[in-house]
Amino acid sequence: MNLRSAALLFASLTTVSAFAPASFKSRSMMLSTSLNIVLDDEKSLSDKAKDLFASGPKPANPEFDAVVQAAFPGSINNQDLVTSVVDILAEKGYTGANTLLATSLCCDELARQLEGDFVSVFGKNFNLGGLAGFPFAGNTGFGAMSAHIPDDGYCLIVYGPHVGIAADGTIGKVERAGIDLIDSCCGSAIAASNYVQSITEGSFPVSVNIKQFTDFQQGVVQELILPHGKRLAEAENRMVELPLALYDSQDLLMREIIQKGSLGIKRGVAVLGGIQINTGPDTLDYFLPLRFDYMNYRGEVVEDMLWSK
Repeated sequence: MNLRSAALLFASLTTVSAFAPASFKSRSMMLSTSLNIVLDDEKSLSDKAKDLFASGPKPANPEFDAVVQAAFPGSINNQDLVTSVVDILAEKGYTGANTLLATSLCCDELARQLEGDFVSVFGKNFNLGGLAGFPFAGNTGFGAMSAHIPDDGYCLIVYGPHVGIAADGTIGKVERAGIDLIDSCCGSAIAASNYVQSITEGSFPVSVNIKQFTDFQQGVVQELILPHGKRLAEAENRMVELPLALYDSQDLLMREIIQKGSLGIKRGVAVLGGIQINTGPDTLDYFLPLRFDYMNYRGEVVEDMLWSK
């Protein structure tokens, strides 16, 4: 759609919606939002990223940044992450119009920040993830996602667990907007860690109960972290080691899912894996990049794009 056609379509939608019932207006507003993405496609990815961070939370102060770096060396704030990623991908031909974003991040609303940052650049998102960021959509979800990649287009997959760091430097805690209590983050990961700890310490109660389907995802998170029990028990800081262990399990799953569904990839896929680090409402979140690969349609890594090795 060229700019003239898009403008005519927008004008017709505006005229019709003025006389339409409320239910139709909401649909036309959705169409207008989609149209804004089309009109905004004239902007480069880099310009979109700059606009995104022009206002909003600011980078952390040096003291807090030092706390983050001590726990997770190599972490960068979301602004630097998104800017670096879009600059690298733009050189490969990625645009807002020809790219589908796919994410496997936790259900927690704090995980939506990073997702939203990338959506603001690419305009759309397919959700592959569930509790703790595990790719619960599996092979079927990946197949559906790959079918939605624009013709002769690209895909960016972003995945990984998340962890909070409170203003006082406590790992595994975070301030949330509108809530006085400093909350656990990630709740699913910590619950899984407690489950594993109860087994390794021998305090897990004997039970004949089978895992309940109503809490299926949490049961899977617990079982997939169980092989890391000794590693967590021996860690200097369990809350620092926990997201790293979760990432290793998730990365193993994601690699297998991509390999099995690779024939659905069209032009190429960029895979960004790492750990989200959530901070308070007034500070930019961080991300620890652990993998940034460019893969062909056969699921083969053709370039390691990780800049923080």
